[in-house]
Amino acid sequence: MMKIKFNSYVSNEFLLRNFSTLTGRTGLYFIFLEKLMISYPFTGSRLIYIGMSESRINSIGNRLRDHASGRSDNRGISGYMKKWAVSFTYFDSEFLGQVFPGIKIEATETIFLESFADEFGAYPICNNKRGDLVAAPKIQDIFIDWSYFGGTNGK
Repeated sequence: MMKIKFNSYVSNEFLLRNFSTLTGRTGLYFIFLEKLMISYPFTGSRLIYIGMSESRINSIGNRLRDHASGRSDNRGISGYMKKWAVSFTYFDSEFLGQVFPGIKIEATETIFLESFADEFGAYPICNNKRGDLVAAPKIQDIFIDWSYFGGTNGK
C-alpha cells in the first residue's frame, strides 16, 4: 500500500512572497491553521481548505494569492487569516500524476476531499462544495495520512 504523507518541508506561511515560486504550477494545495484545531465530528484537524489548480494561468500561486487578497470570496479563509496564523502546503501535478496516473486534477481533488471527510466526519470547514463524486474513481492501495494536520490515522 502506498502512503501519501504531508510534511513540514513543503509547508509555508500564508504570505504573498511564498506564493511566487508556485506561479505556473498546477496541482492541489492545502490551507491550514498553525495553532488552532478545528473540531470536526470524528476528530480535530488544523486543515481548513483543499483546493486545486488545473491550469498554469490559474496556478497554485495565483489561487493562493486570490485567497490571501480576498478575491476568491472565501469568507472562511479570510476570517481565519484575520485572527490566526495560516499556512499552506501542496502537491504538484507531477507528483500527483505518478500517484494517480491518468486521473484528472478535478477527480484527484475529490479523492482527497472524500478521504478527509472519511477521516474527520466532514469536509474541510472552508470548502464550500464537495468534489465531483462521479468523476473520482475509487482508489485501492493508496492511503492518505492526514496526521500532519491532526487526527489519528497516522498512528
